[in-house]
Amino acid sequence: MLLLLPACSSQKKELGDAILERDSLPGMRTLGVSTLISDSGVIRYKLIAEEWDVFDKKKPPYWAFEKGVYLEQFDSLYNVDASIKADTAYYYERQKLWELRGNVFIKNQKGEKFNTELLFWNQSTQKVYSDKYIQIEQEDKIITGYGFESNQQLTKYVIHNSGGIFPVEDNPRDSLRTDSIKK
Repeated sequence: MLLLLPACSSQKKELGDAILERDSLPGMRTLGVSTLISDSGVIRYKLIAEEWDVFDKKKPPYWAFEKGVYLEQFDSLYNVDASIKADTAYYYERQKLWELRGNVFIKNQKGEKFNTELLFWNQSTQKVYSDKYIQIEQEDKIITGYGFESNQQLTKYVIHNSGGIFPVEDNPRDSLRTDSIKK
C-alpha cells in the first residue's frame, strides 16, 4: 500500500482554458458534406462542401462554408440544369440571404456562365445582386460590368457600367462600297 501512495500524489492535470463565449464555436460542424435536397418530394439540388459550420448563437446566426461550396440544380429528368461554385459562402437563415465570396462561378439554365468575386442571393425577394466586377459569358459574346441585378434564375438581368466583347460581322455591301471607292 505504501508503494501506491507516491503514485497518487497531488499531480495537477493540465486543462485548457474554458470557453466563455459560446457564440465563438459552431453549434454544429459537419465535414465532407454531400447531400441531396428535395422540394415536394422531388430531388432538386445537390450540395457538396468540405466543411459546414452552423453558428446558431451568433447575432445574426448563420451557416458558414469557409472551405467552399458547390451546388447543382436538377431538371425533372435529373440532368444538371444549373450550378454554383464559390470559395466561401455564408447563409443567413433569418434573412434567407446567401453571400458567396471568392471565385464565384455560376452556370444558368441557358448555359450562360457568370464569374464574380462577390454575389448575394436573397431568397425572400428572389433577387441576385452584386456591386463588384462581373463577367457573363454567352454563346456569342462576353459581357462585363461593375454591379449586377437579376432574378434568381439568372435569366433576366441588368449589368451596370457594362462593356464587353461582341462579334461583328462584315457586311458584304460595305466591302463592295469600299472596293468601288478605291477604283
